[in-house]
Amino acid sequence: MDLRKDIAVIGGGAAGFFGAVNCAAMYPQHRITIFEKGNKLLSKVRVSGGGRCNVTHSCFDIQLLATHYPRGEKQLKSTFSRFMVSDTIKWFEARGVQLKTEPDGRMFPITDSSQTIIDCLMEEAERHKVRIEMNADILKIACPTDPARAGFGREKTENGKLELSFRDARKLSFDNVLIATGGSPTNKGFEWLTKAGLSIISPVPSLFTFNMPGNAITELMGIATEPRVKILNTKFEEEGPLLITHWGMSGPVVLKLSALAARTLAEMNYQFAIQINWLPQLKEDDLRNASTNFKKELSLKSMTTRNPFALPARLWEHLIGKAGIDEHRQWSQLSKEQLHKLVNVLLYDHYDVKGKTTFKEEFVTCGGVALNEIDFKTMESKKIKGLYFAGEVLDIDGVTGGFNFQSAWTTGYIAATAMGK
Repeated sequence: MDLRKDIAVIGGGAAGFFGAVNCAAMYPQHRITIFEKGNKLLSKVRVSGGGRCNVTHSCFDIQLLATHYPRGEKQLKSTFSRFMVSDTIKWFEARGVQLKTEPDGRMFPITDSSQTIIDCLMEEAERHKVRIEMNADILKIACPTDPARAGFGREKTENGKLELSFRDARKLSFDNVLIATGGSPTNKGFEWLTKAGLSIISPVPSLFTFNMPGNAITELMGIATEPRVKILNTKFEEEGPLLITHWGMSGPVVLKLSALAARTLAEMNYQFAIQINWLPQLKEDDLRNASTNFKKELSLKSMTTRNPFALPARLWEHLIGKAGIDEHRQWSQLSKEQLHKLVNVLLYDHYDVKGKTTFKEEFVTCGGVALNEIDFKTMESKKIKGLYFAGEVLDIDGVTGGFNFQSAWTTGYIAATAMGK
């Protein structure tokens, strides 16, 4: 009896490679081929983290880790119990790749180079004889004839295998197929899966920056601080590092909000307002009392030469101007009304957002294959036997900080374990 399987992995990214090399290592009797549509492998790994590759995040509590996924939190709890952040670290360390943790929890290779991760995965593929085909554009997947799974509008095969149809007119059959094609910005990228009978949650962008064309705040590009940001008329509010750019606002707090509110902001057509508390460590009453005291203690100092809140100097000058205060005015000259306006600007600053900027090389989408159609014990489709999924092709996405790669490693590993049996 021939126990050897032919297994296809569609997608040469993080999830696809991790699934392929682990399956090949655990089940060396099988023949595994990665099919990559383009002419580059592991392209998102290469550009992640500014070319350093944010491999994962140093969060070792399953419940807490799962909260970093706006879509997929519930399902990932069970998968993380089988392949967690600690497993990712051990996996790479066992292959000579040491990771380091930065103050914000992000983890990178100690080389600070994504090439280290790429070389590791490529070496594993070569060691375990994983075949790789580039420019392999798959147009259609046909599924085994199975009366119990009939009615999904799929083209059927008669040999009990999954059949892939390529743009170059080839048709190849496989016992199992792992789809790890990543996200798509439009439904068109999922059409071939829809035709196979799978349900797709329409994609919208996640992890993007806020555009503020013409706003004076953009003149402060390069300034970083840690305010609390609220998207007005929604429930979304977060605190963390913010970076002012020449087009608006970016940084971890903005990217996290964009992920959490991805569908809401899409419905708003990316036209919305945010409220910023520049001093989230202070309560309003404390700030009002402190401002009154500063009027006495700093009486002869000008507003610009004495900034008591440790805000970046250019930002402080901008906020003074928004409060309608002359930058040369002395603290002692401030009226009660001016103090009131200053406190309101510091705690309830307002900006209109008109559009977004998505980094194309690192784009993350909210949407993909519906999670209720996946068995997360195996990552196998509940509709199509032998068809597995991993990574961002699923309706799973994490906030910035290494979380999307962690879900790719986890789902790829679980699929590898199951599809080789």
